[in-house]
Amino acid sequence: MRLVVATCQVDYAGRLTAHLPMARRVLMIKADGSVLVHSDGGSYKPLNWMSPPCTLREGTSEDGDVEWTVTSRSTAKGPEDTLRILIQEIHHDTAHDLGVDPGLQKDGVEKHLQELLAEHPATLSVGLTLVRREFPTAIGPVDLMCRDAEGRAVAVEIKRRGDIDGVEQLTRYLELLNRDPHLKPVRGIFAAQEIKPQARVLALDRGIACALVDYDALRGLDDPTARLF
Repeated sequence: MRLVVATCQVDYAGRLTAHLPMARRVLMIKADGSVLVHSDGGSYKPLNWMSPPCTLREGTSEDGDVEWTVTSRSTAKGPEDTLRILIQEIHHDTAHDLGVDPGLQKDGVEKHLQELLAEHPATLSVGLTLVRREFPTAIGPVDLMCRDAEGRAVAVEIKRRGDIDGVEQLTRYLELLNRDPHLKPVRGIFAAQEIKPQARVLALDRGIACALVDYDALRGLDDPTARLF
């Protein structure tokens, strides 16, 4: 991972346009190819970002300033995305090898929910069958990758309490998965014991189905004698 603290201007162009005027910010370039622009506020969310796969090119502007151009390939959803970062001054620039991350360790209930839904995916949608648990993407694994009755790919994200952050997470997974010609079109299901109203509105607006999970009822479907190990 490379961390750069710089006075910079950021311009995004693609499905829409966005402009961040010159100010001091943190630029994060991850090993998976993602580029994130952070300020000293706004909690953990970046001001702007580019998800992998993307390409970063370093050059020089007409005024002699350092200029980064980050591009992602165009998709059926829209034109090529471009993030242009004009750097007036670099205050700090370091690179760190973080090694292999062991991944998020889910709490007991959420982990068990995933196990139970992997055994009984049809409780989320009639005809749904499991392809794989922890299906890998460039930004982390999707809880369940399934196929519906028509053979179409379905990505399932599972939470105990479903909020907006969970919907955003599944949205990012779907964006990457739909770039794979062997998978697309991939639709999403946001499954949780409880889904907040704002999260439900956002999910439905993005074409993501919501599924409430009855943990106690699902545990009744769990038959340990049917397991091989």
